[in-house]
Amino acid sequence: MSYATTLAAAVLLGIGFVLQQFAAEKEPESRFLSLRIITDLLRKPRWLFGIGCMIGGYGLSAWSIGHLELTLVEPLLTTYLVFALFLAVPMSKQSVRWAEVVGALVLCAGVALLSVSRSTTPIGLSFGSFSHWFVAAIIAAVAFAAVQIGHRKQGHSRATLTGLGAGLVFGIQDALTRQTLEILQRHPWTHLFVVWEPYCLIGAGIVGLWLMQNAFSSGPLHSSLPTIAAGEPVAGIVLGIVVFGDRIQVTAGALAIEAGGIAALIAGVVMVARSSAFGGLHEVAEAIKEQSAAAAQDLADHAQDLADHAQDLADHAAGRADHAAGLPDHLAGPADHLAGHAAPDSRLAVSRGWRPGRAYRRPAHGPASGGDGG
Repeated sequence: MSYATTLAAAVLLGIGFVLQQFAAEKEPESRFLSLRIITDLLRKPRWLFGIGCMIGGYGLSAWSIGHLELTLVEPLLTTYLVFALFLAVPMSKQSVRWAEVVGALVLCAGVALLSVSRSTTPIGLSFGSFSHWFVAAIIAAVAFAAVQIGHRKQGHSRATLTGLGAGLVFGIQDALTRQTLEILQRHPWTHLFVVWEPYCLIGAGIVGLWLMQNAFSSGPLHSSLPTIAAGEPVAGIVLGIVVFGDRIQVTAGALAIEAGGIAALIAGVVMVARSSAFGGLHEVAEAIKEQSAAAAQDLADHAQDLADHAQDLADHAAGRADHAAGLPDHLAGPADHLAGHAAPDSRLAVSRGWRPGRAYRRPAHGPASGGDGG
């Protein structure tokens, strides 16, 4: 059951990482190591779905860490590269090559060797204590240095170094998850508020997520994913041995198996992560970025055309308004001339018996002339 849960966590992590990288790679280079990269990605549904898958994967991996040794959980979780490859192939429309298949088999062989060495050999030496957490500080310092060097680089180198920093921080997060779960086994959950481990766990998760998005936005997936996938188990295994006292077999055969498992694990990670499908995701993201930029330019040009047309209409309307304002002065002369012809002269009207405001009435009786009738 614990193995199946760990593999289910790897499936969700693989899906989540591919979806996040596909969305984060479209971010401009100016967003590198800026918090705005997170605020931008929060508006992208594909990235949010990828984050949901990653949270589910880490939830299952936390359960596995509480039931299995950290030196076993970390190699099993690395198989998320195989499941990420399955998703990247249809998204990038690339075919799977033999080198990628061999890389997946080598990766699984490395996981199997580490699993056998941990489960079949007798108990060997066990050392380490919680006073050795300074090792986590050393790992964090290495991660910080990798990110700072990557900040001075461009392209693939920046993605690789930033991915290494993210992977190392995720390994510290796994160790803190184990420590938090052990606290819950001995104390009620309210005890988490008075100890430092949960707060450091949240901080490590936020920093690791932020660094991973910056690594994804800096280059194609095959540049950042190998160091993320290799850095996390290395840091987790080191902390599991030094801090938690995970058992180490000191016989020659056991050491050879573990060394072979680690070598196969690293080689498989590199071979699978260099997949052409992961590189195809970069090409798809670049094509979408170029199409989006072209569409934005077309919209800007169309908006400028509309603004010019609106200005022409405004100028035309202003000209018509000026023309309408000049019409009364232009028509004043003809109007006075017409009024002079239409109104009769007052002296002429009086001489003809016309009175303003009185109507002419004919007498009802009497002669037509001025004398008395006889």
